[in-house]
Amino acid sequence: MEELEHTCPLPRTTPIEPAIFTPKTSCECRAPHEKLTVDQAQLGTPVDRPVRVYADGIFDLFHSGHARALMQAKNLFPNTYLIVGVCSDELTHKYKGFTVMTEDERYEALRHCRYVDEVLPDAPWTLTQEFLEKHKIDFVAHDDIPYSSAGSEDVYKHIKEAGMFVPTKRTEGISTSDLITRIVRDYDVYARRNLQRGYTAKELNVSYINEKKYRLQNQVDRMKEKVKTVEEKSKHFVYRVEEKSHDLIQKWEEKSREFIGNFLELFGPDGTWKQMFQERSGRMIQAFSPHCSPSSSPPRDYSPSRSPSPPSRWAMPRTSPPSSPKGASASISSMSEGDEDEK
Repeated sequence: MEELEHTCPLPRTTPIEPAIFTPKTSCECRAPHEKLTVDQAQLGTPVDRPVRVYADGIFDLFHSGHARALMQAKNLFPNTYLIVGVCSDELTHKYKGFTVMTEDERYEALRHCRYVDEVLPDAPWTLTQEFLEKHKIDFVAHDDIPYSSAGSEDVYKHIKEAGMFVPTKRTEGISTSDLITRIVRDYDVYARRNLQRGYTAKELNVSYINEKKYRLQNQVDRMKEKVKTVEEKSKHFVYRVEEKSHDLIQKWEEKSREFIGNFLELFGPDGTWKQMFQERSGRMIQAFSPHCSPSSSPPRDYSPSRSPSPPSRWAMPRTSPPSSPKGASASISSMSEGDEDEK
């Protein structure tokens, strides 16, 4: 007898590995699986009884809008196990249109989303009661906009009527159709981009004429880029020259003011040069002018402390000038007598 204690797979708490694929046989959950209401699920469930939420889609060109929808589905209840169903290429091409990514690429994109606990490949386009019971799904999460497809006005109508539908909100401004529209609108830009990166015209399904046109446009763009680079470098060089010129002019003005100030200080009306010239002129005038003693100057007295120098042998005696010719002859005769005595 099989043990009924075997529990459902638990939600990933630390998603360090990709999400698992759903087993093709049936759900591994063998524990009693009572039906829950939304209120009961919001109050919380035991750890071994997570609320199994199912979200399906195409998920072509997986983007942030997809991730945000799955994030909302994962956080609908305190203990949520999120199963994501991905439709195959066959069903998608039949009911919706051609996809950019293959089904295997889309499966792998979902496996590496952090909010996903389990990926169900080849998901059905319309959910049946048998499918819901087989995978023990408690609730189905999707945006609330009626999804008309496969001859039905809303493929989720019976899910809503059964009380198993929980709505999520779409992210405005981003969708797979929007991304494809951008590529189609700017087709020439992306074709030229991939040609430049090494793809062949055959791989891009580009005609010979368009290939030559795109390659010529790429060359023109490269030339424009080079011209733009040269212009930017020239502008930078001119800016540096202007900056250097401004610095040189400023330094020249400072040096000019300093030079003019020094010149005025030296040669100005009250400058140093004039004072020096006046002092030199005064000295030269004093040097060339005759020396005259003032008449009122007192007689020169010898200091008493200074001893008189001995009379020289040849020193002439100081005599007052003769007042008459007779006195002069008398003095001359006395001088001659003195010379004879010395002999």
